[in-house]
Amino acid sequence: MRFGDNDAKATMAEKTSNLKHAFSSWDAFKDWIQVPDTALDQHGQRQEGRTWSNEDLDPTPPEKRTWRWWNYVIFYWGLSFGNWTLGATMVGIGLNWWQAILTIFLSQTISSIAMFFNSRCASVYHIGYPVVGRSVFGIVGVRAALAIIWYGVQLYSGSALLANMLRAVFGHNYTNIPNHLSSSAGITTAGMLAFFLFWLIHMPFTFFRPYQLRPFFWAKAIIMLPAIWGLFIYCMVETKGNIGLGHLKDTSSVSGSDGWGWFFIWSINAGMGNTATLITNQPDIARWSKTRSGAMWSQLLTNPIAVTLSASLGILSTAAINNKWDLTLWNQWDLLDAILTHHWSAGARTAIFLCAGCWLISILGTNIAANMIPFGSDCTLLFPRYLTIPRGQFLVECLGYAICPWKILASASTFTTFLAGYGLFMASVVAIMICDYFLLTRGNVFISHAYDGSRDNKHYHYTFGVNIQAVIAYIAGIALPFPGFVGTLGPHVSTAAENLGHIGWLLSFFVSFVAYYVLCLVWPTQNQRLVRQMGLRWEEISHRELIAADGTVITESQEGYPDQMSSGTGYEKDARMVQDDVSKGHF
Repeated sequence: MRFGDNDAKATMAEKTSNLKHAFSSWDAFKDWIQVPDTALDQHGQRQEGRTWSNEDLDPTPPEKRTWRWWNYVIFYWGLSFGNWTLGATMVGIGLNWWQAILTIFLSQTISSIAMFFNSRCASVYHIGYPVVGRSVFGIVGVRAALAIIWYGVQLYSGSALLANMLRAVFGHNYTNIPNHLSSSAGITTAGMLAFFLFWLIHMPFTFFRPYQLRPFFWAKAIIMLPAIWGLFIYCMVETKGNIGLGHLKDTSSVSGSDGWGWFFIWSINAGMGNTATLITNQPDIARWSKTRSGAMWSQLLTNPIAVTLSASLGILSTAAINNKWDLTLWNQWDLLDAILTHHWSAGARTAIFLCAGCWLISILGTNIAANMIPFGSDCTLLFPRYLTIPRGQFLVECLGYAICPWKILASASTFTTFLAGYGLFMASVVAIMICDYFLLTRGNVFISHAYDGSRDNKHYHYTFGVNIQAVIAYIAGIALPFPGFVGTLGPHVSTAAENLGHIGWLLSFFVSFVAYYVLCLVWPTQNQRLVRQMGLRWEEISHRELIAADGTVITESQEGYPDQMSSGTGYEKDARMVQDDVSKGHF
């Protein structure tokens, strides 16, 4: 034990010394922040000043594949069971209560099927979305900018729950905080305090990679159960079970002559907007799976049930309270605030504090899974020499505050409409990736070539580094629903265009899928031709050794780490210490 203590002290002393040295000169600082080359880069096609991999872009090594099927069940249950307000969205577009519940279940089932297929490549080859996308499209990073906006929006939503907690504890001492901000700011001083505190709560999580967050997602799933059921039970007791669905049962209406069919498909597509980002993000989560199917069946069975149950409880609870108190509340923070107003007592304040705290953790987990992790992953693709997943997560934490999301939500209604509908742009990406993997390359991904940016890359260089067939299929997928999507932002479009826009995700997915498949049958990519010439069976490459560009065999234990025997890294830092730092998950 004493030897271990001395070793820890020596490591800390070395880190302190390295930090001091890093600020001694600009060159020393650049050397300090650079991410070490991995074995794949060291033995790949070397290009001056360019690297194609780092610890987080490399395939996940065995010791980090720690998620089993039950971990994914817990993860998706915790992520999906917080969709309290989704039912309000469905009622708001004109569905009655039972139609809303049916539509939510159907939309989430379709979403889960898409997630099922989009998880396979990452589960087999243990690579994240950036590398999966690179093998199909070339260099892509399409999610990063929008992830910043959604990250800030979720921060602002969570701060409303923290405001519930502060009011429950401090009462008027919090709500009567003098406002020193102008009306044009879009937020009060009290609101800014809640936002800042919730922003600080996110900060420690930026230092962790997804495989290290299993205990957090486990706790999130457990904590959500008493919060949601407790709030539902309270609403039933308070209203004596008088849900008041009378004003909801006849709200379904279909205007114009387009009929119920278009309206029903529109409602399903609207429900899918809730998980459009999660569908695309699947490789970033599935790559940590210990087995090839653990991330697939788990969410297929969990997500539709969890979302439907949560949204149903939200519909019934808020409908009951609105009916009794003559309100029009649908989100949970306004509901909790109304309960405090009607029952200002020590018991009620304690209950609201605990309930709001549980909801807060739920939004925190959703923001980490749906926005923080994807942005961190995309950053590793854009700047692999300097950015890892933790560094990217820290960057989005800073940017999420800098964009002032309260201003976006207060004054840019058309922009938030854009955010809600941008899923149609991601549907085409998912469709092309699934089609390429399952139908055109038979599940064969040439890993070492996914880290080779040279023209000699016979598999993934494509045409000047871009898969033209994929680009054509992508444009075809978004072309039909795009005018209708533009119409939601204000400009007048035809009824036909509106109808196509209403089914944006579904239409984009199926058009891109069919277009890419047919196009590649007639005009296959170089990679697809090679797969046919090699006569590869289903996922045959996944069972072979990983061989780098120079012929070196990269073992699973070397994936994500520098090759200690290689002398071509260009770094003075001892390779053994680098691998030790990386294996411990250091920032």
